Amino acid sequence: MATAHPLTATTDNTSHANPSRPTRANAEAEAKSSPFRHLGPNWYAPVMGTAIVATAGAGLPFDVPGLRTFCATVWALSLTMLIALLAARTVHWTHHRDQARAHLLDPSMAPFYGCLSMALLAVGGGALVVGRDWIGTRPAVALDVVLFSTGTLIGLAAAVAVPYLMVVRHRVDPSQATPVWLLPLVAPMVSAALGPLLVPHLPAGQARETLLLACVAMFGLSLLATLVMLPMIFARLVTGGPLPLALTPTLFLVLGPLGQSTTAVDKFAVAAPGVVPAPYDQGFGILPVLYGVPVMGFALLWLALATALVLRARRRGMVFGMTWWAFTFPVGTCVTGAEGLARHTGLVVYDGLTVALYALLLAAWAVAAVHTARGLVSGRLLAAPRRALAVPAPTTARTT
Repeated sequence: MATAHPLTATTDNTSHANPSRPTRANAEAEAKSSPFRHLGPNWYAPVMGTAIVATAGAGLPFDVPGLRTFCATVWALSLTMLIALLAARTVHWTHHRDQARAHLLDPSMAPFYGCLSMALLAVGGGALVVGRDWIGTRPAVALDVVLFSTGTLIGLAAAVAVPYLMVVRHRVDPSQATPVWLLPLVAPMVSAALGPLLVPHLPAGQARETLLLACVAMFGLSLLATLVMLPMIFARLVTGGPLPLALTPTLFLVLGPLGQSTTAVDKFAVAAPGVVPAPYDQGFGILPVLYGVPVMGFALLWLALATALVLRARRRGMVFGMTWWAFTFPVGTCVTGAEGLARHTGLVVYDGLTVALYALLLAAWAVAAVHTARGLVSGRLLAAPRRALAVPAPTTARTT
């Protein structure tokens, strides 16, 4: 038997019987007795998706009464979620090391270790963008220094370790390629986009330029790695057909490196003057338009394709799973990317795009948050994963 994908709770609507396979009641009973055993790294996705709502909302091209307070509140929620999840994952690694090791050796779960890095980075960046309204600038800087440094180191480690495991330990073939494979490769791009926020808080001179150019290096690292991986994913779709229903939302993960790289070049352009010597600072100033405009165009193309495939999957019975959090953070990076394009071009069309994408982000976040809360209360999302049938039925997949 092949194990089902770790992002999902089972939606098995078949009548096949297998007395050796645990029932839903047994799985939920196990989760209630040990709720941390099956708490995988994919649970950092809600933290990322919540933090991006705050940071993206803070950059909208209009002033709405209460918007800033709303963003700060959402950021505080993401910080609370991060602290709680780090504590829960510590329990997981302490008391369920066998399961933790199994996650690392599972080719469908290991890429989610990139989410740990991105969760730390997203909350840290949010501290400087909106969290400082409540905790003050100096505490916000201190918090971001800790989370950015830790998140970056973890992200760089994941960008090397996960592909290494895929080469030497995991056994995968091209037909198994999914956008989930991008997660450890995107983490350094998040560092590249959020690192420039710390540049003004460093001593002038070598420190500022070193951090900015380190962010540029991580931009290149992530971008080139994504360009290597993305053709495999697209070829899998074209030659192998649509992804399984439960995994269809992961198509939105492709938006992550696109939107985040567009955001990164915007941040480079803002931070470069006075940090990078002339004429290189002027070169950074043209990147948001020369790079960001065509990449955002491709992001919109992919958004349309992914949306069409998600709607198709929904008509065929796709139900809620943790994969639905893929609708949040990647879309949020497109919001911040569009905000940067609006600032650098002055075009109203990008203001409109920003508002439309943020409305989509809010709707996706609200739906995912409500369903996740329900799944936690019922225990379904913490239940042990069920094993797929040797010949899986079309509606059989793990969706939590």
